[in-house]
Amino acid sequence: MSRSPARVHAVGTAVPETSWTQTEIMEGLGLTHPIVRRLLRTNHIEKRHLILPERDPSGLFRKESVLELREKFARGAHEVGGEAMRTCMEHAGVAATEVGYLATTTSTGFTMPGLSAQFVPALGMRADTQRLDVVGMGCNAGMNALGTAARWAQLHPGRWAMVVCCEINSAIYSEGDDSETAIVNSLFGDGVAAVLLNTEVGTSTPQLLDFASCIFPEEATSMRFDQDAHDGRFRFRLSRAIPYVLGVKGRQPIIDFLERHGLKRSQIRHWILHTGGGAVIDAMKMGLNLTEHDVRHTRSVLREYGNLSSGSFLFSYRRLVDEQSPSEGDFGVMIAMGPGAQIELGLLQW
Repeated sequence: MSRSPARVHAVGTAVPETSWTQTEIMEGLGLTHPIVRRLLRTNHIEKRHLILPERDPSGLFRKESVLELREKFARGAHEVGGEAMRTCMEHAGVAATEVGYLATTTSTGFTMPGLSAQFVPALGMRADTQRLDVVGMGCNAGMNALGTAARWAQLHPGRWAMVVCCEINSAIYSEGDDSETAIVNSLFGDGVAAVLLNTEVGTSTPQLLDFASCIFPEEATSMRFDQDAHDGRFRFRLSRAIPYVLGVKGRQPIIDFLERHGLKRSQIRHWILHTGGGAVIDAMKMGLNLTEHDVRHTRSVLREYGNLSSGSFLFSYRRLVDEQSPSEGDFGVMIAMGPGAQIELGLLQW
């Protein structure tokens, strides 16, 4: 029995009110290492929205305890996440009680019950809403959750499925003046993206035709969380080689994915990439022979918000739709990358 594919009907995004320039963050963290300061002065990122503590008398951000960081994640997830979800539902004209499936993703905090069980009563959803919490998959988790939501929507024609990518990266910032820590501290921002799916045809509602995954196990340690033995805090480790790994190894899985659908790279009108960082965008652009126009929204989201982890590609998608550039019949590819190392892909058609 053939089933209609799920379609993207609306995306809502939200960030904390307070934004910081890279210079303000550098000064607030008291970073002095020359390499670190150079990283924070690159023009790939101009500002980021972050929930940061007040400054102490010396002008540095006050050090937060592990408990304070957990509380910040919970508070930020509810405030920023709730705003993104309400915005998404308003765009689609959907009431919270109409959502039948809710999938949440995060790699920046852990709660039990998970975010999905908390969002259901907080947003006024039905108690029988089916739920999924995706925790620990990193920056590609949003694509994984989108795939599960799309399949649920296919099995339940006409019903609404929602994915919420909730990342409060300021709840896991690292301390230190070394280059590896600086890469992390110079890159991530706080933000939430929510997306609503349904099989019904609407205006500018692209079909989600297929998804694909590819993991490179030999790069498993290139992006990872470690727990510090001294203070118990989780620290994200990101290899400086990862952009080149993704640029070189990521091309063939994408070409194979397109060939599976009888498509060539040149037939893809819209490219929606994860905002992994300036070097990651450059590497993927070179590997896929993309133009600067192809990555314009990825660049602008990175510049204004930093890397928003699992919801990054949805921020870029929202800008593409707001631009009203897709036309009927256009194909688009969504690309997310994360720990593993792995690449997650989605194929769209308007």
